[in-house]
Amino acid sequence: MAQLPILEYPDPRLRRKAQTVEVFDARLRRLAEDMLETMYAAPGIGLAAIQVDAPWRLVVVDVSEEKNQPLVLVNPRLSPLGDERSCYDEGCLSVPGFYETVERPARVRIEAQDIEGRPLRLEVDGLLATCVQHEVDHLEGKLFVDYISSLKRERIRKRLEKQQRVKDSA
Repeated sequence: MAQLPILEYPDPRLRRKAQTVEVFDARLRRLAEDMLETMYAAPGIGLAAIQVDAPWRLVVVDVSEEKNQPLVLVNPRLSPLGDERSCYDEGCLSVPGFYETVERPARVRIEAQDIEGRPLRLEVDGLLATCVQHEVDHLEGKLFVDYISSLKRERIRKRLEKQQRVKDSA
């Protein structure tokens, strides 16, 4: 396994839409394993393939305290369950150091495939629902900063660009 570099906002590659996975092979399993290693090392609770510059509809998530319940979702599709909404302070490995409150559906149905291509259907709520929605947004080229005001988003973009310039000049 290997840790992968994580793209950071405002990298335009984060705005790409992911492609449907059609081949379930050793390369896909390796990517999922590397993504899990990268997510745990970051540390984070979710990671989408787009964030590691892989154009596939693949996300990994683990919201357990012990970091021992990884969930790998291939080609996920989400449906809200009911009208209830919940708010969480969200962060993102591609927007390091920033957290903002985002409102999302409180419960969702996930229809996806596992790493072998078998159908998977789950109904989730709480932090897991929020995390999965956040990661699936990445597959559509959307970031959590898209849910906040343009003024806050611009401030975050400028600070991250400045941090990148400092890193590049070091």
